Amino acid sequence: MLKFLLVACTLIFSTAAVHAQEKAGIREGFEAADISGEKIVLFRPDIQVGEQSMGGMFEPRAEWTTEARRLIEAELERAQARLTNEVVKLPELYGDDADLLAEHQALFETVIDAIVEYQFFVGNRLPTQKKGSFDWTLGTGTARLAELSGANYGLFIVTEDHYGSTGRKILQFAAAGLFGAGVQSGVHKGAAGLIDLRTGNILWLNADLQMGGDVRDPDGVEKRVGQLLEDFPGSVDEGE
Repeated sequence: MLKFLLVACTLIFSTAAVHAQEKAGIREGFEAADISGEKIVLFRPDIQVGEQSMGGMFEPRAEWTTEARRLIEAELERAQARLTNEVVKLPELYGDDADLLAEHQALFETVIDAIVEYQFFVGNRLPTQKKGSFDWTLGTGTARLAELSGANYGLFIVTEDHYGSTGRKILQFAAAGLFGAGVQSGVHKGAAGLIDLRTGNILWLNADLQMGGDVRDPDGVEKRVGQLLEDFPGSVDEGE
């Protein structure tokens, strides 16, 4: 076991992720007034929940994911009271249209990873982004999603949670005791992005590698959705 812990610690320390220093971006020139009165289509959130093995691998848990989806979708409906726009769900798609949506959902997540790595972490910022300009797009293929939904704007949401297994927690304890070093137990990341479906441009993004709120219980989901939609363009406080 000790030998395994030594190897695991070496791998983890050598591949440790660098966390983002920034969490939000907004396209230059975009203002909340630009979407005033516009309908926004909410695409089905991509939700993944599972355990993190001792070695850091993700092991999906279907029951956790199902419960998290139920709670998050219910909380998103309640959260719409804080938004000034009408937010509608996209009807079920089939065939090529369903494939198109799946492709753009996957593309959104890929682009988010790039934004976090090469813009939100200032040390890795690309030369074209050195001045902090936020200029990212999913491409003009989203125009078809505008046709299908009847909305000019779309909201993508993704959350991914890995809860540390017993083995992972043992490794965390051993690493601290043997090496005086920290090993992360658990992964909790999420992102929400507002897209101009006519152009594919990302207008507003909130992405965090260390989100709060346990998505397996109602109170935690309320916190998570609140963080995902924090400073959403045109949003208002419930007390206003």
